[in-house]
Amino acid sequence: MRRLIVISLLAALAVCTSATASSTTPSSVNTQLALAHIATAKYATNLNAAKAAGYQIITKMIPNMGYHYMNPNVKGFDVTKPAILVYEHKGSTWQLGALEWVFPKIPAKPPIQGAKYGAFGAACHYADGTFVPAESQDQCPTTAPGTGAKFGFWHPNLVTLHVWLWYPNPSGLFSGTNPLVTGFDHS
Repeated sequence: MRRLIVISLLAALAVCTSATASSTTPSSVNTQLALAHIATAKYATNLNAAKAAGYQIITKMIPNMGYHYMNPNVKGFDVTKPAILVYEHKGSTWQLGALEWVFPKIPAKPPIQGAKYGAFGAACHYADGTFVPAESQDQCPTTAPGTGAKFGFWHPNLVTLHVWLWYPNPSGLFSGTNPLVTGFDHS
């Protein structure tokens, strides 16, 4: 556990250092990243704290990404309150990797300068983290195929914004995927 905390702090330091070293990165981005880091530190290696704060599983392991936990009470964009926490899992250890926000369309002005967006197709989500692609809610099975988990919610196509604040990502801070989490894909 201590090793994961040290690794996450080193990763955060690397993110902030590389952002500071860039002549094109304004200090407001550094401030936003620092605020997000401070606000989510309590969840870095404590999935139970995230659950107690209202985060619920919405996807099992997505390759090169992680397990997604969403807080349905978080609305809009607030850098200190990500709607989704993306965790890596190995054995009994959970490590926060990325923060994520979702939007119905690409924001007119990026909420974080330099943001790059991804996409998540329309889907049905279930209480155990199963999700099934579906263009409309009426296409959602009443329970999760294969597990029978209770239906949770459906969403239309979404625009996503990942920030790999807690795990280093050679593909970039705002990349949707991270090749360094491949080792967690089958945990």
